[in-house]
Amino acid sequence: MSASPVLAVEPLGFPWKTIDPFLFCVHHDDAYPRGNGRMGPDASLAGRDLGQDFSRKDGWSMYHGQQVPGFPGHPHRGFETVTIVRKGLIDHSDSLGATARFGGGDVQWLTAGKGIVHSEMFPLLDDAKPNPLELFQIWLNLPARSKMAAPHFTMFWSERIPRLATTDADGRAVDVAVIAGRLADRQPLAPPPDSWAAAADADLAIWTIRLAPGARWMLPAASGAATRRMLYFFKGDRARVGGESIDGHAAIELVAGASVELVAGDEAAEFLLLQGRPIGEPVAQHGPFVMNTREEILVAFGDYQRTRFGSWPWRDDAPVHGADAARFARHGDGREERPEGAPAAAETTAAGG
Repeated sequence: MSASPVLAVEPLGFPWKTIDPFLFCVHHDDAYPRGNGRMGPDASLAGRDLGQDFSRKDGWSMYHGQQVPGFPGHPHRGFETVTIVRKGLIDHSDSLGATARFGGGDVQWLTAGKGIVHSEMFPLLDDAKPNPLELFQIWLNLPARSKMAAPHFTMFWSERIPRLATTDADGRAVDVAVIAGRLADRQPLAPPPDSWAAAADADLAIWTIRLAPGARWMLPAASGAATRRMLYFFKGDRARVGGESIDGHAAIELVAGASVELVAGDEAAEFLLLQGRPIGEPVAQHGPFVMNTREEILVAFGDYQRTRFGSWPWRDDAPVHGADAARFARHGDGREERPEGAPAAAETTAAGG
């Protein structure tokens, strides 16, 4: 018999286990209640450690938010964040003077490069019914040559992200969102120019996969000989991966060069795939800074203390962008973009205002 394509299986923790070139992966799935008219939850915050609330009390957390859930202004240097918002909205603001509101399948790919401060707030706009939020945030390392690249973000609006929608031999649905890495004839949107994903031989892929109950799909082999691959089973009762039964949500390292059959159980099964050729450079990390040496980390702290990685033109450290649910992006150079057919961009307001 041939060897199993499954190299290791570990229960999902917080954050999820990652492998080079990925640094971090977290899945937020919050059942926020209706809004309170100020973009916060219409619920008591008593008993929550505001500013550090990861409690999951009543199925949701405030994280570092005081009035609106989310992550007020914080710095990054030396890597990229890829934020996939499956439900709900994120309000982005940064030290380059840029803002964005995105969600409902949108992806923001932010190159922190030489340094940026940004906030990521979760406005609860619906005051009549619950405001569920679900997202992945993935940290992708930058090679040494790109760690001091100019910071910026790229928007992948949901309407433009390539998707594979097919059925198995029994007519059961399979849906794959192709965020990075070609899949069959689905060509992904271009990653930021300084990203490891932009390297021709990086073989980097980020896909979300949904199988209907009982559906089967053959995950194709990666093309690179040095590629590594992690598959995260995060929704569903059970699944089979490469013939092995997976009875709980798990991080599954696979042989990247082998095709692998995925089979859903009695419930729909959902997976996140992260793969790529390792960068293979030393990693020195302290909190929000990821460089190659300890000395570079000390420089990063000094630069941040001296420059704050630019200005912060917002009224507070947790800006939100008004009650209009329209998605938009306004870049630091004044360029504006929005999904096709979306209304004009909203104006930024203070958190809770």
